[in-house]
Amino acid sequence: MSRIGRAPIKLGAGVSVEFKDRVVTVKGPMGTLTRKIENDKINVTVEDGVVHVTRSSEEKAVKAAHGLYRALIHNMVVGVEKGYAKNLIINGVGYKAVQQGDKVVLTVGYSHTVDVVPPAGLKLEVVSPTEISVKGIDKELVGQFAADIKTIRKPEPYHGYGIRYKDETILRKEGKTAGK
Repeated sequence: MSRIGRAPIKLGAGVSVEFKDRVVTVKGPMGTLTRKIENDKINVTVEDGVVHVTRSSEEKAVKAAHGLYRALIHNMVVGVEKGYAKNLIINGVGYKAVQQGDKVVLTVGYSHTVDVVPPAGLKLEVVSPTEISVKGIDKELVGQFAADIKTIRKPEPYHGYGIRYKDETILRKEGKTAGK
């Protein structure tokens, strides 16, 4: 069996999982998430606060889907229980972020400001003028939106100016040296 797929998922306080009509619904203190299980050879059972993901075939594709769906359901359980957050750092002379209601206005070296409006289910927070936090219960949505913000101004390798993840290190290049 898949080492990831066979691991049970323990549910925390206030978290419930329901599997009905090939759809997994996870409810918790922070909200509700749903996901359709596309593979009909993958089954989900809930017993005594523990979720088990099983498969009914030994085909290679089914084995891969077994681990995948177990990981996705685990991410849903953690999301509705604790939530996810990604922190971004803005580095550069004059680069900053300002919160205006639910949107964030970025000044990152362009001739204009860039407005960033979060999709439904996410919250943007300006921790400091040079740090943004993306928070939500859906791990995929949080990660993708943080990556979208990062692409507004990718970090450049000479000075490190741009938007990067808080735990990311930028490989720096040496500048030009003097000629003869």
